[in-house]
Amino acid sequence: MLKVKVAKRRDGFALNAEFDAPAPGVVALFGRSGCGKTTTINIMSGLLAADSAYVELDGHVLTDTAAGISVPPEQRRIGYVFQDDRLFPHMSVRRNLQYGLTRTRAPQRTIAFDQIVSLLGLQSFLHRQPYQLSGGERQRVSLGRALLSQPALLLLDEPLAALDAARRDEVLPYLERLRDNLSIPMVYVSHQFDEVLQLATHVVLMDAGHVVAQGSLSEVSLVPQLRAIVGPDSVGAVVDGVVTAVDATCGIAELRVGSGSLNVGVTSVRVGERVRVQLLARDIILATEEPHGLSVRNQIRGVITSVVNDEDDARLVTVDVGGANVLSRVTRGAVEALGLVNGMSVWVLVKAVSTRGHAFRVGGG
Repeated sequence: MLKVKVAKRRDGFALNAEFDAPAPGVVALFGRSGCGKTTTINIMSGLLAADSAYVELDGHVLTDTAAGISVPPEQRRIGYVFQDDRLFPHMSVRRNLQYGLTRTRAPQRTIAFDQIVSLLGLQSFLHRQPYQLSGGERQRVSLGRALLSQPALLLLDEPLAALDAARRDEVLPYLERLRDNLSIPMVYVSHQFDEVLQLATHVVLMDAGHVVAQGSLSEVSLVPQLRAIVGPDSVGAVVDGVVTAVDATCGIAELRVGSGSLNVGVTSVRVGERVRVQLLARDIILATEEPHGLSVRNQIRGVITSVVNDEDDARLVTVDVGGANVLSRVTRGAVEALGLVNGMSVWVLVKAVSTRGHAFRVGGG
């Protein structure tokens, strides 16, 4: 378990944030730029003194200002990956990685050099200098160096922010591999929700120096504060399902979601694996009778649990589909014409094609 409670005032900004998160896993600190995410992890790392703070990882107290405890940064066993790669320009990739190993004694080394090289796909450029690498390759080396320092906790401060879209898409799968193959707690700072969607196992939503929501991605995806941050086009429920069938020729997997099944556009998954899907509210159609003769193959029966006002005179309708919740954006006129109210049984319609780019393997089985 990771327990964090921090407070810091400076330059007209007040941070007062508290969260508990399961470990290992990827805890995403998500929110607008300037909400206090980086300040929080800098306090956690010991690089920034807090006005008051309590930081505990798996029973080990790293900071407790009330008790006068402050473990020096170099003794916290925390790896830190910054936005810029910060590699040693005069060292080869191999020597940069080996530098991480030199920071720990041999008995503490549970993560092997060859293991990290394989997980991050670094074999082909161990001999190169940093200037000979792309931005994505340099960031992968930075990740490797931090991991080879044998951290008990890995902090990542918007590690993809300096990369273009292509390089970012190159690095994200490697971060997934680290999440799924290493039992190291990670705190991932981002203001890009698609990164959080792909990587996070727990989300801490921050706004103006405060934690406004936390929990699983499915839970946080439904809170109004998230909708205000991501904007209307990205509003949607996040659901997890287990793969029950795969059609590799069409790039479609069938998931068990709640009490129904959902065909989603996702590749490279196997039966039994878990897949996370963001179902955008704008893509969800509701029907009050069982549909027939439609090209939409995803049809799940559910019960309306709430109808709330949304932007531009629309309504957001939450539907429980047997243990999972889905959001649908509907015009006020449609809500009135269909008589959509709490407790009403409806059919949720989802195009499989609309899930492409919004479905990700999350490991486990």
